Amino acid sequence: MAQPALAAALPRSHPRPGDVLELLKPLTWFPPVWAFGCGAVASGLVLARWPSALLGLLLVGPLVCGMSQAVNDWFDRHVDAVNEPDRPIPSGRIPGRYGLGIAIGWTALSLVVGALLGTWGFAATLLGVALAWAYSAPPLRLKRNGWLGNAACALCYETLPWITAAAVLSGQAPAPRLVLVALLYGAGAHGIMTLNDFKSVEGDRRFGIRSLPVQLGPALAGRVACLAMALPQLIVAALLLRWGATWQAAAVAALLLGQLGLMLRLLRDPRRLAPWYGATGVSLYVLGMLASALALRPDPAG
Repeated sequence: MAQPALAAALPRSHPRPGDVLELLKPLTWFPPVWAFGCGAVASGLVLARWPSALLGLLLVGPLVCGMSQAVNDWFDRHVDAVNEPDRPIPSGRIPGRYGLGIAIGWTALSLVVGALLGTWGFAATLLGVALAWAYSAPPLRLKRNGWLGNAACALCYETLPWITAAAVLSGQAPAPRLVLVALLYGAGAHGIMTLNDFKSVEGDRRFGIRSLPVQLGPALAGRVACLAMALPQLIVAALLLRWGATWQAAAVAALLLGQLGLMLRLLRDPRRLAPWYGATGVSLYVLGMLASALALRPDPAG
């Protein structure tokens, strides 16, 4: 099969800064930044160690997440020529192999900044970088399977930043309760990643990327995504109640109830309504994360 021309429209010798910023997709930085912020809040040390907290936010958002977007766009340039031809690489605004060079350079910069955050920060950065490349690049290219690829993304976007923040700010392994809650919210993010796949069904199917909407069809994939998002939050609410965090448990339960109402509308047409749910239901999801983080803060009297 002949590959589409990727750089014919606007031939350039080098990319413009605005095109590089678009490649790094600033809108995607919010989930890991929010998760890192939740981990920082849960540590109870965000104010005492604010320089490390700010450096961590820079690391997980503009650097590691931005790097992952550059890696993904480079190895998805042929898919994006079908799904999103106006993206910087397929449109030719980032010409030649500049996209790959940016991905490699941002990877190196991420590792340097991760090292500034000590052993925990560097180890987490190594893991995040490895998962980002494994997600997009051959030979693993985890994104070819929606179950594995979305799990890798969810781990990097939610669980890993949350645990990293707590470890970096406290200088020690996070408490088991915090790790468990971070894992549960990462599991829920698997459903959020599935919603993101609805926009690229045609290109994914054409190039053999078996996202869940491709594998299961839009209707079933929508139901799977909703279940993946709802069940972990229900478990979190039950755990918080058991641990004595009554109002935080009630907040998570109320936010989940709101999401369930929105999910009923989403399931009428998940492909069309996925972006709408991302702006509404996912907002309630992340507020529950913050409520959970507040519940996990160490007791000053303890």
